[in-house]
Amino acid sequence: MYQHKQYAVFIFFVLAWIGGFVALAWNLIGADAPLMIFAGILLLVGFLFHGLTIKVNDSAISWAFGPGVAGQSVELSEITEAKAVQNSYRHGIGMRITHDGWVYSVSGFSAVQLTLKDGTMYRLGTNDQQGLLSALKQNDVPMAQPEKQQSEPKVVKRNNMI
Repeated sequence: MYQHKQYAVFIFFVLAWIGGFVALAWNLIGADAPLMIFAGILLLVGFLFHGLTIKVNDSAISWAFGPGVAGQSVELSEITEAKAVQNSYRHGIGMRITHDGWVYSVSGFSAVQLTLKDGTMYRLGTNDQQGLLSALKQNDVPMAQPEKQQSEPKVVKRNNMI
């Protein structure tokens, strides 16, 4: 069984930055109800999205944020292809749908893309890309074939004198 948790370093930095403004406001205007509620929401978001845990067992792969929030599970028999990919800034962090399918990510750009039989695609952000691919390969999940680099096309010079 494979299990790996990636911590949300970027989310921690953003929450700490916002928390600094909350602390400043708390110091300047005092602890009023709206400020306390906002601080509570920041703490809740930090707790719920502090990391992304990915688990692979003999029959399924599952992933969830923090203590098990907003996760999903997919049977390994439903996966037609798994491959290593790199996310870009447009994929963002958190859980979202993009033109590349569903993206679950908390930090960094490395990910593993899973393609299901029905065409659904998932990109799971991880800082242990090779470990996750190895766990999937051990459970007989088909891996994507490396793309062959195309050689430069031959330039055909034609004589138009005929």
